[in-house]
Amino acid sequence: MVERALSFGAVAEAYERFRPGYPVELFELVMAYAGGPVRTALEIGAGTGKATRLFADAGIAVTATEPDAAMLAELRKQVPANVTAVQAAFEDLPLDSSYDLVFSAAALHWTDPEGRWDRMAALVRPGGVFASFGVPIQLADPALQEAARVARAPYLGYDGVPSPDGTPADRPMQWPGTELLQSESFTDVRQSVVERRLTMSAHDFIGHLSTVSAYVMLPPADRDEVFRRTLEVLPETVEIDAEVTAHLARRH
Repeated sequence: MVERALSFGAVAEAYERFRPGYPVELFELVMAYAGGPVRTALEIGAGTGKATRLFADAGIAVTATEPDAAMLAELRKQVPANVTAVQAAFEDLPLDSSYDLVFSAAALHWTDPEGRWDRMAALVRPGGVFASFGVPIQLADPALQEAARVARAPYLGYDGVPSPDGTPADRPMQWPGTELLQSESFTDVRQSVVERRLTMSAHDFIGHLSTVSAYVMLPPADRDEVFRRTLEVLPETVEIDAEVTAHLARRH
């Protein structure tokens, strides 16, 4: 898991180019939940700063942490001056500061589950907010989804990240909400979805796949063949289901 978590640096520029940003509706969702001023925020696993910008552009002082040096270098090119960029894994962060908001965008599953919520609780001020969100991008057309699955099947079975705690996909509450509900440090756990559809070229969709850890970890020749086979079954332009699933909780 650590190897996959640190695989993104090799594709930092592609990550910035092909991964979609986060919609303003997500920012509004988090702020409405907070119900009061959010002046300081800590981001865990900031990547190239896709989510960082959403909060920093609103004037929040964000400390963006990221273990991968190449990803952090790309972030520094992209974010405004009110962002402090720090190279560090979640597990190595000092616990001597707390924040109005701690958030993680498509990165929480890479953190060590051992003591995760005790450490998180130390970083969120009492009454403050924790937020986790991700965009598991997929082709909106089920027939194209299946065609792409068949195309990659000889080289790669499942291309997603399994639920860290094994929660089945049909359960109403998904991870990390499932773990937050069991934490004594957090309350008012909510799961929300921001609906979103995007249209992109098939080549840009392949560019996005090139930043997904399951593909990054393939041998280069196999990866190239998967992308070639996938492009063959896609039309020139594809519609993407890019809904954002968010989990929110409040620190006791």
